Amino acid sequence: MISEKNKQLAQWAMDFALKNGCQAAKVSISSGSHSSYEIRDTQIDKLQQASENSLTIHVYVDGRYGAYSTNRLEQNELKNFILNGISSTRYLAKDEFRVLPDPERYYQGNLPDLKLFDTSFTTINPDDKLEIARNAAAEVYGKDERIVSVETSFSDGENSDYLITSNGFEGDKSSSWYSTSASVSIKGEGDARPSSWWYDVSLYFNDLVKAGIGDKALERALKKLGQHKTKSGKYAMVIDPLNSANALYPLVNALRGNALQQKNSFLLDRLGQKIGSDKFTLIDDPHQIGKRGASYFDGEGVATERRTVFDEGVLKTYFIDTYNAKKMEVAPTISSPSILTLQQGDKNVDQLVADVHKGILVTGFNGGNCNSSTGDFSYGIEGFLIENGKITQPVSEMNITGNMLTLWANLAQVGNDPAPMSTWQIPSLVFENVDFSGL
Repeated sequence: MISEKNKQLAQWAMDFALKNGCQAAKVSISSGSHSSYEIRDTQIDKLQQASENSLTIHVYVDGRYGAYSTNRLEQNELKNFILNGISSTRYLAKDEFRVLPDPERYYQGNLPDLKLFDTSFTTINPDDKLEIARNAAAEVYGKDERIVSVETSFSDGENSDYLITSNGFEGDKSSSWYSTSASVSIKGEGDARPSSWWYDVSLYFNDLVKAGIGDKALERALKKLGQHKTKSGKYAMVIDPLNSANALYPLVNALRGNALQQKNSFLLDRLGQKIGSDKFTLIDDPHQIGKRGASYFDGEGVATERRTVFDEGVLKTYFIDTYNAKKMEVAPTISSPSILTLQQGDKNVDQLVADVHKGILVTGFNGGNCNSSTGDFSYGIEGFLIENGKITQPVSEMNITGNMLTLWANLAQVGNDPAPMSTWQIPSLVFENVDFSGL
């Protein structure tokens, strides 16, 4: 949590900037700590603990804008820091579009606690954290003679942010997280070393899955034995819920104000147009209590709200902050999404696979890219061949190619199984007629 002392320091910094030549100012203070306990083949490999505090001041000086950060939070040192920042900003070119948001758009408070912070965070014994990582390794090590290496970890962290602006916003938020993970590499055919992982993450320590992580990682690695390419062609593509958000990232990036303003978006001027299939309904739902990513305000202090991004394939909104909205001469929305939720179907990934005659279940993406201007993409993938509704062999070293607009127009099914630990709630997906290149 941000201390009252640091909140007062932020207020002082803003007032000091206003008294020394700024017409407007914004100050944010962040504090946080994290720890990590890593095990390699049952031995402690790395222990790390760190904490940090930082202050960032945004100054608006005679039509010019500058942002400056420091981790030295003593008032005497901040005086020169702020004065130097103001002086430096005067050398910059004027930018009439750099302004604070309209105060009426700020979050006004008085909504229920989002319950993102575990108050027991500082009371958890470090030995218990280390034991969780050790137990995950013990679940795997020595269980199969083909195991080459085992890496497990426990990590946690807490972050708090406080934001104040000279035109009336004041807000703070805090969150915590805990994670345990395992990665297993095994000996395959020849020089092949199939590997896989599993993890869990939670806002609260008591909700974290602490057992079975290593077992699951080993199970997933063993399923990859015998991986090889299969024939090139058009297949139905099923993406499991751990990887489905990867298909969405290029679309969301194309909706952001900076990409739109720079005309580097394949969704420019597509508002109100049908982009995806009727199965594609995407909601930004930021006020979910106890869910990772929930927030009442964005980085500008602007109030978040539930909004439809795509409605049965039709693009309904962009994510445009104040600066880019001014440059584009359009109304601002929000700087970025919070919890993106894809409207679900009624089947899990196994049931979706059972409906596919000829396809590939994608369980991992291995490099590649998407052209942000055109939407053309090429990604390496691994997964499993589907024949007559059954998984028949593991595949790897294959690529998918196409265009994002065509891909989402061919969205055929949406599952009901989003990964509960993910900020974006995107379940399994089925796309028709995807180009796979292999043999």
